[in-house]
Amino acid sequence: MTGRTMMKSGNNGDKARNGERGHRRRLAGCLLLALACPLTACGREESAVPRPVAARGTLLPDEQAVVTLFEQSAPSVAYITTETVQRGTFGGAEVSQGAGSGFVWDSVGHVVTNFHVVKDARKVFVRLDAGKPIEAEPVGGAPEYDLVVLRLKTVPKNLRPVPVGSSRDLRIGQTVYAIGNPFGLQRTLTKGLVSALDRELPTANFREVAGVIQTDAAINPGNSGGPLLDSAGRLIGVNSAIRSTSGSSSGIGFAIPVDLVNRVVPSLINRGHAPLPGIGVTPISPDQVARAGITGVVLAAVGRGTPAASAGLVPYNPQTGDLGDVIVGVNGKPVETLSTFVGELERAGIDSTVELTVRRSEKERKVRVKVIDLRA
Repeated sequence: MTGRTMMKSGNNGDKARNGERGHRRRLAGCLLLALACPLTACGREESAVPRPVAARGTLLPDEQAVVTLFEQSAPSVAYITTETVQRGTFGGAEVSQGAGSGFVWDSVGHVVTNFHVVKDARKVFVRLDAGKPIEAEPVGGAPEYDLVVLRLKTVPKNLRPVPVGSSRDLRIGQTVYAIGNPFGLQRTLTKGLVSALDRELPTANFREVAGVIQTDAAINPGNSGGPLLDSAGRLIGVNSAIRSTSGSSSGIGFAIPVDLVNRVVPSLINRGHAPLPGIGVTPISPDQVARAGITGVVLAAVGRGTPAASAGLVPYNPQTGDLGDVIVGVNGKPVETLSTFVGELERAGIDSTVELTVRRSEKERKVRVKVIDLRA
């Protein structure tokens, strides 16, 4: 009994071992099958071909309008690069490069950009669309308006000047588009709104550009000098500056209004400089006036034969310390700084007559003065 029982147990052990070996063979077969076809696992197949492309249909009307605007406007936008010679760290000279944007003004090869883009440049190159860089030279600049006109030395065929619009009828909230070359990335389109109007933008020689357009369209370094367009693809401003602590777009950008551009650019082309409104006075530095705690424009000198002299304005006398006449208002608007004063003269325009509020020895009076072109 004992022997038979042991024999029976041995047979059961052999069966168990045989079953285990069979299970291992099946697992090995599945493994080999999986290795032979990675997308197949034990008989279960998965998709191994690209999925079919879903039909897109036509673009929405708003999308198509923006696409058309870009395709029609981009050939008018210029990529501007500059070479500037600077003093090296240990003496000698170093050549540095800069970049900005611009746009085609007319069919004879004039391109407009910001004055600060090409300031002190030894060479200027303009690239249009996908063409090669073309050397250009400035024909006239106006640092007071941060504008300069370049002339292409080689004029390509079929130049496409950007259509010119108007800035005086802009409304806060309307859509605008900026095309430029931020960070050297050519032909970049951004979209935004007119965020505010009638801002002031400090430029050069204590002057400010009045009527500046504020937008939240992304404007970054390299966008300077490029066009700001309305939804009809018309030029309404020249992108000039951003307000940011990081140097990148913060949603507050500024553009010089096209109505001013359309007055200044023809003068730069024809005469090499822009009209400069004034009354014939030389002001004392605003920093000195502010440190003295004085509000208004203090006169260092009054030119002979100028409207200011005809109006009897008296400058500061350094020998006696008499302030003379301090301009504190123009056409009823208070004037606290020199930039406000020149902005009001710009707003009034050359050949107009303005009423100045003048204070001398705590007494105020009104005088009428003609605005002239100081560069005429």
